[in-house]
Amino acid sequence: MGETGKEEYKIQSFDSETQKLLKTALKDPSNVDLEKVANIIVDQSLKDCVFSKEAGRICYTIIQVNNMPMMALVNPVYDCLFRLAQPDSLQKEEEVDCLVLQLHRIGEQLEKMNSQRMDELFSLLRDGFLLQEGLSSLSQLLLLEIIEFRAADWKMTDAAQKYYYSEVTD
Repeated sequence: MGETGKEEYKIQSFDSETQKLLKTALKDPSNVDLEKVANIIVDQSLKDCVFSKEAGRICYTIIQVNNMPMMALVNPVYDCLFRLAQPDSLQKEEEVDCLVLQLHRIGEQLEKMNSQRMDELFSLLRDGFLLQEGLSSLSQLLLLEIIEFRAADWKMTDAAQKYYYSEVTD
């Protein structure tokens, strides 16, 4: 995604003042209150699950442009991940896939910034994997894989790679 991608974000659902704030955050994050931006994005994501994917793209761009630690975004990102770890979300493969993908990308950094919340998140994931009925086999596989990934210090062991992805590489 190049520079032109920044203008493609779907932020029309916000009022004009919020749109201006988000556009400024995407172009020059140092000129805005990132915690305020993060809270706006999280609130909208929790109201509109379709926006959640867009929210992730926006936050990722802000972090890349800012080229600084994502301290202002840590708790809002955790809030989104916790939402994806709720029983109703674990019933939806695409939401489990999104959760696992994000944990692969930023889990290690998030844990360094707040290990207690990561422990709480993984307790939810473990309980969802072990106790929740009706999970698809793909959701179970993804949850088990991310639990093992974290247990291996955020690295994919050769054995895990072979087990989880053997059909992909064959």
